[in-house]
Amino acid sequence: MPLINLLDYDLAGLTAYFAELGEKPFRAKQISRWIHHFGVSEFAEMSDLAKSLRSKLEGTAHIWPPQMVTQQASADGTHKWLLDAGSMNAVETVFIPDAQRGTLCISSQVGCALECTFCSTGRQGFNRNLSVAEIIGQLWWANRALGRDPKGERIITNVVMMGMGEPLANYANVVTALNLMLDDHAYGLSRRRVTVSTSGLVPAMDRLREDCPVALAVSLHAPSDKIRDEIVPINRKYPLAELMAACQRYLEKAPRDFITFEYVMLDGINDKPEHARQLVSLVRDVPCKFNLIPFNPFPNSGFKRSRAETIQRFRDILIQAGHIVTLRKTRGSDIDAACGQLAGKVQDRTQRTLRRIEVA
Repeated sequence: MPLINLLDYDLAGLTAYFAELGEKPFRAKQISRWIHHFGVSEFAEMSDLAKSLRSKLEGTAHIWPPQMVTQQASADGTHKWLLDAGSMNAVETVFIPDAQRGTLCISSQVGCALECTFCSTGRQGFNRNLSVAEIIGQLWWANRALGRDPKGERIITNVVMMGMGEPLANYANVVTALNLMLDDHAYGLSRRRVTVSTSGLVPAMDRLREDCPVALAVSLHAPSDKIRDEIVPINRKYPLAELMAACQRYLEKAPRDFITFEYVMLDGINDKPEHARQLVSLVRDVPCKFNLIPFNPFPNSGFKRSRAETIQRFRDILIQAGHIVTLRKTRGSDIDAACGQLAGKVQDRTQRTLRRIEVA
């Protein structure tokens, strides 16, 4: 019988597992703290567990995070890890340091099936969803690699599900991983410091509102259905009117009183003054802030980054309309760790890359 990977379980799952072993519920909290607070992967190191229990665990379970393939550090302090996902696949995880926080960007899938045209991950095709262990294992690894600050606090203060993949397309595994991030017996992050980014899977947004309402970021990238249909194809299934309504519903239970709209600035595509004015009209009933993202080039993308003065003019129109607007800094571009550049290694099961070659 194969060993059970305890990284796949949140506290409820661990409690059920220990009940099957005839153990009391507090054992789940003990194990969770060892695994996630202290980054321990060997039962022999769990000193407050009885030897008999440790022996029992050795025969039925293990703690098996995804294995690290490579790690890189950027000149600006950004770190990127490539983690093995089996069968010649790998996913990327990025840590971005800032003066007030340390943010870890986590992947949820091997590749992505949504085919956003400006995204390097989307160009790689799709292989499979990541397991809970593979998702939470990215945080587990990063905490071990980065250690703690001089005060003994963890370096990672925020987590964003903005890496490879569409998190809400891997709903069950992502929510279990979110539960671990929020659990005081695991990572103890606040809901305001954990953000899920989605391209607009409306039914799953409604489920997340009920099951685990964390901060929400929506990859918007266009002010009209005409443009968004072309660059974010999921819009053809869930157009902007439905997406805006879902954002309003989400805010009823969200830990923040606004939605963050992410908007990649593509030269000549979505960056004109009239696009900014359309955007203002689109979100008039949705409390929000905007995060403008200069496009980060990758080979054969077919897009160019908007000019600095164009982005400035676009931002000014949004600010004059009363919106909070941030301009995302390009971090880690020297190690291909910037927004939209994550590619990992994907054995494409969709044959998308082959179809693209045939069309060309």
